[in-house]
Amino acid sequence: MPRQAVDPARAAETKSLRQEAGRWLKTARESAGLTQAGLAERVNLRYYTFISQVESGLGRVPIEMQAAWAEALGLDPKGFARTLLRYYEPELYRLLFTDEPRAQMTREKAAG
Repeated sequence: MPRQAVDPARAAETKSLRQEAGRWLKTARESAGLTQAGLAERVNLRYYTFISQVESGLGRVPIEMQAAWAEALGLDPKGFARTLLRYYEPELYRLLFTDEPRAQMTREKAAG
């Protein structure tokens, strides 16, 4: 099946959501009293620069590492994964956890 062209508005929304996720993760890390290097060590990453990339919105926490990140940050793994899903896969999050149509969620996000 051919790939669809990238919608510029959707790409901008994805970028914005990744940056929001990064800010949320940075706040959680700082609240846990960890440096990027400290978090990297706790989740067995060789390079702390990956933490920097995630916090800046250039990367995402891999699914298979989300429980380790949550535990390192002192957060509930289920809630952590759910929050990241809201940022990383908003349409899947909407389908699983809300009754709101996509257009309504987009309008609310723009307003608030």
